[in-house]
Amino acid sequence: MKSRKALFTFAAALSLVAAQAGAKVSQQEADALGKTLTPVGAEKAGNKDGSIPAWTPEAKHGPLSGEFPHNDQIDGEKPLFTITKANMAQYADKLSEGHKKLLSTYDTYKMNVYPSHRLVDWPKEIQAATATNAVNCEIEGTDELNNCKAGFPFPIPKTGAEPIWNHKIKWRGEAVTRYNNQMIVQSNGDYQLTKIIEDVQFPYASIKNPVPITKGNGEYLQYLSRVVAPPRLAGTFILVHDKTGTGADGRAAWLYSPGLKRIRRAPTVCCDNPYEGTDGHQFYDQVDMFNGVLERYTWKIVGKKEVYIPYNSNKIGGNKTKYKDMVRPKHLNQDLPRYELHRVWVVEANLRPGTSHTFKTRRFYIDEDSWTIGLVDDYDNRDQIFQFQEGHIINAPNIQTATTVPEVIYHFDSGRYFITAAWNEDKPIDGTVNFKEDYFTAASVQKMTTK
Repeated sequence: MKSRKALFTFAAALSLVAAQAGAKVSQQEADALGKTLTPVGAEKAGNKDGSIPAWTPEAKHGPLSGEFPHNDQIDGEKPLFTITKANMAQYADKLSEGHKKLLSTYDTYKMNVYPSHRLVDWPKEIQAATATNAVNCEIEGTDELNNCKAGFPFPIPKTGAEPIWNHKIKWRGEAVTRYNNQMIVQSNGDYQLTKIIEDVQFPYASIKNPVPITKGNGEYLQYLSRVVAPPRLAGTFILVHDKTGTGADGRAAWLYSPGLKRIRRAPTVCCDNPYEGTDGHQFYDQVDMFNGVLERYTWKIVGKKEVYIPYNSNKIGGNKTKYKDMVRPKHLNQDLPRYELHRVWVVEANLRPGTSHTFKTRRFYIDEDSWTIGLVDDYDNRDQIFQFQEGHIINAPNIQTATTVPEVIYHFDSGRYFITAAWNEDKPIDGTVNFKEDYFTAASVQKMTTK
């Protein structure tokens, strides 16, 4: 009996792998890209009542550096209405569980809802590569990609892991430098500021020299961060090489600590290990809303849904907003965020038996136009919502991409929250940088620390 049960379990596991492999779509399905679908897979048309408009891409414009998010038309708009604790039931079907928790917990929390705009566009090369990927790119399990090049790998997703990969390896420019300012905000509104400068190169999603992902060979990101303040953390470097695959094959990382004065391999730059300098308020796999390996979870597409998400967040992401204006006790100053109704892919991740993570279940809300994760509900082992991640999406027509500025993690157990990816009082993304071939190496970092 035991052997029969084991055989059934093994057969079921093989069936699951088979279902998750070969995720490429037929040419007939792919032909919808650029027609009924946008070139990267969103529905071109608006919704029935017009509250979500048709896709109207914004043409590329603006310099690649020094460009804070702005749009004169959008920035001058007034809210259509405001969601509060008193009227949240009226909008419950279009709210994430995290927003419901914030609204029901804090009388001072509100969501100003504005007209929706769908402006995000991508370089023509990325659009063309996405169409090719649709019929060629495959995924085995959750982390092994094959036959993918430059564009979104899965514009017409079939499995839960695929929208996450669209987010992880999307076009963000050839290489960038950005300020990533972080704040741990206490329940009384006091906060501690950490300043980080990040250099990132994107070998996969490159137009100039794309590095294809094939099975066993798919480095898609090279990352180097250095802390510049406060003094107790200044001089800390984190170097990361990300590629497809699981475990050590999926990520190689190094850490330089000023106390040790040497760079060393850092196997714990993964999953629910706390990110350096965040005092446990952000896990490594919460950076950029989600990154790192997917192997600890099973992934499923719950469906597509209309949800209020932070969008065209120029006010809170621009240089006219200071950090002291952003921070309030318990939650952000909710006069600043802009919420719009958008269609999102809802993807749920559930912890695999035999693995471990602080979050038993994670529910992701992924914008259909940009494949950017806007919201994440994080549940603990009691199936209670434990944390909530909110990414304020901005359109960047200078680079032709979208990103989240800032990102916020609400900790419901303590009343604290964590702000990251803020640049308001420094500089926005610089997309003009060019890094030497050996820049993202441990030897290069060691030399930087001895200058």
